[in-house]
Amino acid sequence: MPGNPSPKSGSKLCINRSKQAPKFAADQVELLPQNTIILDSIADGVFTVDPDWRITFFNRAAQEITGIPAAAALGRPCCDVLRTSLCESACLLGHTMETGESVINRLVRIHRADGKELPISVSTALLRDDQGQVIGGVETFRDLSPAEELHRETRQHRLGDIISKSPLMQRIFELLPQIARTDSTVLIQGESGTGKELVARALHNLSPRSRGPFVAVNCGALPDTLLESELFGHTAGAFTDARRDRQGRFAAAEGGTLFLDECGDISPALQARLLRVLEERAYTPLGSSKSVKADVRIVTATNKDLAQLVAAGDFRKDLFYRINVVKLQLPLLTERKEDIPLLAAHYIDRFNRLQNKNIQGLNQETLAIFLGHDWPGNIRELENAIEHAFILCPQGEILPEHLPDHLQGEHHLGPATNALTLQEQEKRVLWEALERHQWRRLATARELGIDKNTLRRKIKRFGLAPPLAGELEE
Repeated sequence: MPGNPSPKSGSKLCINRSKQAPKFAADQVELLPQNTIILDSIADGVFTVDPDWRITFFNRAAQEITGIPAAAALGRPCCDVLRTSLCESACLLGHTMETGESVINRLVRIHRADGKELPISVSTALLRDDQGQVIGGVETFRDLSPAEELHRETRQHRLGDIISKSPLMQRIFELLPQIARTDSTVLIQGESGTGKELVARALHNLSPRSRGPFVAVNCGALPDTLLESELFGHTAGAFTDARRDRQGRFAAAEGGTLFLDECGDISPALQARLLRVLEERAYTPLGSSKSVKADVRIVTATNKDLAQLVAAGDFRKDLFYRINVVKLQLPLLTERKEDIPLLAAHYIDRFNRLQNKNIQGLNQETLAIFLGHDWPGNIRELENAIEHAFILCPQGEILPEHLPDHLQGEHHLGPATNALTLQEQEKRVLWEALERHQWRRLATARELGIDKNTLRRKIKRFGLAPPLAGELEE
């Protein structure tokens, strides 16, 4: 934000800037009434300054974000009103007014009227009259405190690489340290993409074996003959092309944890060998006659119902009971939709680091699409959707047009697929979130990733009220 050009401000930087400032048109910054109405209706803060750096317009969102009424801001130097971390050193609007170069989505911090510090994203541009002459500057800014709060919440609701505040997952979080202290075999069941390997890794990292290796094998990715060699190893000459001895995954996991993913795809013959390892804690490499002791903890996972496979005769009953000592059932993403904003923030942070970008988050329409989608691919589908958006989104927020086609279709073709307009979809998402949090506005705003004042305006706009509101008030 620009400094005060007046000597009364006591700012040497601002005095120098007033000497270097380009010539401006003499016209004062004036906005047409219809423009004022439009700017007052948007969620971003907007203010304009005249050639003397004094505020000439201060929209409604700017008042809410800063806590300063327009009457107190108008006519004052913007550095006295906004009080950002850059006002006295590298004023962004000042840079734009001196060079003509706009600033886009620069992160700064301001101090509200109540003393609270807020992170905001700032963009600036020159303000011109009908003849194209510069008559001042305009700055827009967005309150990033909900996103910052979401990131803090992400850290608070994290166990290893697993992020969740869902009661279903919190129960698993409570169990994992207790299970990790033992060497019991664990069965993790869940649909593809629900995070079974992340849970297995968390178990390993919380266990006394954490300094040992964690070795993962996808049993469904290899044919039976190769899987046997992969697990137990082989000796030279055990089969064609076996020219030398080779250790298997059991040997590689010695002293640590072996994670057998998609164990429901193991053939009956290999199931018998695996059962022997679990019972005797020993295995025999392919082509060898010598048994090898195995100091390995086994964690298994599957997206199939093993009990049904046992009933159908496709999975050994004795092996099922051996691996089903402790069972963890992972919920679908659609059963823990309160985690979607947290997971989205996590993946946005991750891809920002990997791709050296500064994507700020999901905009409200995109978030509504995410909360309304069924996510048949679960967390993996969510991660892929955000990675796809990073390819198309250059900066700022992820918009619906940055999403994969099937999600864009849900956005553009909403009335045809579910008989709801976009506004009705937003109303439904808002209602469902309020219901999940028993109409606690702060908790609802955090889940949706919006400011509580924005939530209040939406509740009023849609005319939402809790059931039996009168009785609740009593």
